[in-house]
Parts: sequence; structure tokens; C-alpha cells
Amino acid sequence: MLVSLFHFSSHTTNSMQVRRKLDVCVLSDIHLGTYGCHAKELNAYLKTIQPKIMVLNGDIIDIWNFRKSYFPKEHLKVIRNLLKMASNGTKMHYITGNHDEALRRFTGWNLGNIYLRNHLILNLKGAKAWFFHGDIFDHSIHQAKLIAKMGGWGYDFLIVLNRFLNKILEKLGREKYSFSKRIKNSVKGAVKFIGDFERVAAELAIDKKYDYVICGHIHQPVMRKISRNEGTVMYLNSGDWIENCTALEYVRGEWSLYEHDFLTTPKNGTPEQREEDETDPLLTPKELISKITEEFLNS
Repeated sequence: MLVSLFHFSSHTTNSMQVRRKLDVCVLSDIHLGTYGCHAKELNAYLKTIQPKIMVLNGDIIDIWNFRKSYFPKEHLKVIRNLLKMASNGTKMHYITGNHDEALRRFTGWNLGNIYLRNHLILNLKGAKAWFFHGDIFDHSIHQAKLIAKMGGWGYDFLIVLNRFLNKILEKLGREKYSFSKRIKNSVKGAVKFIGDFERVAAELAIDKKYDYVICGHIHQPVMRKISRNEGTVMYLNSGDWIENCTALEYVRGEWSLYEHDFLTTPKNGTPEQREEDETDPLLTPKELISKITEEFLNS
């Protein structure tokens, strides 16, 4: 099985923290394989939760900007931690986005608790929830993919530059600054696109009689009700793990937006995490790709 790609240890320690039990957790826009990905912070978060259902709502692995020379250990740990959840009983729904659209040819494939989909509908305590990434609304992706890729590389550089600046600001005791957030909030076109995205997603959901519509793609974490003459829907966006480091959590009939506190992420991980890393060896990127290919061929 796919979960056997990593050799999970059953070793536990008395000091291991208790994980928060969630009915549903939604992550999107992690962009593994890019310089901007906050993989260490995501691993710290994954160590604190135990969801019954995990929805990976697109752009988890950034195949567009994939570099064979750059897929660090922390990024592999994210994959390991997600697979470990699946092996422990979490139902894992992987919804494809634009940056991992190469996986769309395998839509409908499942192995154990892992399911690959283009969209997902869940019944949550009698309310219908519609999950999809959201790139279907982005004409620039379909009409000018090369331009979109170039924009992605520029965004990657901007994030790296921003991190360098924030390290300096942190040492000076100053508040962190986000270039991309400032640009998004100041450029009328970007603000209009986000508004249009939310409006169209909500209108489609209302037409289809859904109670919740959950997207990713635009890196704008939010939870809000949107009303039209035809009805009302709760629009939710899980944000990203490039800038915002956010997730959606559903527990006992209520949605909440998780925002990661960077101060809670130890520089070298907790003692429990370091011990687990030593007992659960990682595959190299080449070995991982080889194993996954083998699983696809044999499934």
C-alpha cells in the first residue's frame, strides 16, 4: 500500500502531546517543492491534530514549479505525516488544483484511505458541503499557462525576498511585513478578481442548493456568509501555507479558521518530533517518485 512508502514507527513517548480531534480538516495551496512553502510550520501543525477526514484542496505539490534539485527534508516530512494519518484511519481526499493538474488523469483512483478527486461533496450533520480548488474561474491559467508559470516563479522570488526582510525585522523587534499581501490589497485588479471569485463560487453553490462552498486557489483565508435573492451560502477559503499558514477545521457542527502561530514552532522541532524523525527514516525524492509510480502501476 501507499502508506508503506514510509516506515512508520509505533514508538511513542509519555511526553507526546495529545492531538486535537477534528471531524474535518481542510488544507490547500501548500506548494511543496517551492522555496515559499512553510513546510516546517505545517509539520508542527499536523502533529497537533487527529482529523476523521482530511481534505487536501489543491496545489499540494507544485508540479508546475517542481525542481529536481529542490525538495527538502521538511517537504518530504509533510508527505510522510499525511500518509501516516491515512494509515491511522483518516480518510484523505486529494482534490487536484492547477499546480498539480497533472494528477487529474488519475481522478477516481483510490488506495486504502486515500482518494483522488476533482471535487468533493460531504454531508455534514445534514448540511451539504461542496469542495473544489477554484482554478476553473481563472482564465489566465487556461489561456496563458506559460505566463501563469512565469508569474509563479516571480511570486516564489518575492516570497524568498520577503522572508529575508522579515528575519531582519524580527531581529530589530519590528512587525513582519508581507509584500504580496500589500500588492494584492493595493492593486484594483487583484481585489476585483478575489471579489469576483468569491461571488461566482457563492452563486454556483446557491444554485446547487449547497450550504457550504469550500475553495482554495486565491490564498485568501476567509469564512463569511454570502446572500443572494435565491438563498444564502457559507463561503470558506482555507488560505495557504506560503504566507498565511491557515487551515479550516470542522468540529461538532462548527467551522473555524486556524492561523498558525510562528512562535509555537521550535527552530529544531520538539524533542518528540526529533525522536520520531530518527525512528521514521525518510525516502529520498527519487525513491519516493519511484515507489509512487510502482504503486500506480500495481493498483
